[in-house]
Amino acid sequence: MLSSALRLRHLRTFVAVARQGSVGRAADELAITQPAVSKAIKELEAILGAPLLARERGKPLLSPYGEMFLRHAEASLSALCRGLEEVGDATSPSALPVRIGALPTVSARLLPAAIRRYLAHDLGARPRIVTGPTAYLTAQLREGALDIVIGRMGEPETMTGLVFEHLYSELIVFAVRAGHPLAGRTLRPETVLPFDVLLPPPGSVIRPTVDRLFAAANLPAPPRVVETVSLAFSRAYILATDAIWLISEGVVLEDLQRGVLDQLTVDTSRTQGPVGITMRAGDTPSPAAAILLQELRNVAADIRRG
Repeated sequence: MLSSALRLRHLRTFVAVARQGSVGRAADELAITQPAVSKAIKELEAILGAPLLARERGKPLLSPYGEMFLRHAEASLSALCRGLEEVGDATSPSALPVRIGALPTVSARLLPAAIRRYLAHDLGARPRIVTGPTAYLTAQLREGALDIVIGRMGEPETMTGLVFEHLYSELIVFAVRAGHPLAGRTLRPETVLPFDVLLPPPGSVIRPTVDRLFAAANLPAPPRVVETVSLAFSRAYILATDAIWLISEGVVLEDLQRGVLDQLTVDTSRTQGPVGITMRAGDTPSPAAAILLQELRNVAADIRRG
């Protein structure tokens, strides 16, 4: 157990003596007196219950216990310095932004709550959010233009050199405006044909899942399709028309709960897919990015709990 009597000055003094091989030179390095150096070493030896220094011809040498303890003391001071630097970097007004690629899956549910929590830390690194199709955001991530991408997991063949952290899972739903002619009815092959259908474009994460869903539900390919990843356009369009929007549940959850939108009755249980964080393999996040990642995990935990 770490003694409450241990102080930073004990570690700094011991490391200085070990490096300099002299109490006098250690005192000069630390800008303190030689008696103060000797006192700090004696206090540290009392705390550890073992001699750290031995003397040969009047010069301090490390005892076997001193050799053992030096590695840990140096590592502790180094870690502390890195921590101070990281906090300083994160809080600096000139800190680089945290660059986030956001897929539609998370733009309305996960990310806003995480950004609110991140901003409460009053860090200097601003969040910079970029939206777009999966292929574009993945390319930006690989090139180093983005720090993280948040959304549904890409297809396995697109994940080479990347790592994915699963946060929670989400379904795809058929969303329509409240009062839609099909509201409250089970979707059948013949009922979908007269309506415009909003679909994610080819190359988007959920398009293969949507195509498989139509096949599994024996639904015909809709003749009138609008392909888009724009949430603002899609929401406005289905509120003004009788169009059907196939979209991840989290995007429209608040509108469904408020009764602004309705969800058609169709089995989409096979569309449940992982939502999470994608990063470059081997990357170490910046201090600010690490804080954002933790807030994303916290919000995801809230989502899992319902």
